[in-house]
Amino acid sequence: MSHTPHELAEEFPDHIEQMHALKVGDAHFASLADKYHELNRAVHRAETNVEPTDDAHMAELRKERLGLKDEIWSLLSKTDA
Repeated sequence: MSHTPHELAEEFPDHIEQMHALKVGDAHFASLADKYHELNRAVHRAETNVEPTDDAHMAELRKERLGLKDEIWSLLSKTDA
């Protein structure tokens, strides 16, 4: 397991199998998951000062990550039924 906080498997632990199926079968979902992963890594690198950034940029990264998480949750909840 990764040491990076906020990974999708940690955010949606009850939907791991569903996320895997969507990554394989839905190109849009796979793209969102990849973007989330890349952005989450960027946030983590900034938070740990591996790649320091200013507060405004950090806020923008977090806001973008939250938007992707919301969109991912929307797709998960639609296919949950």
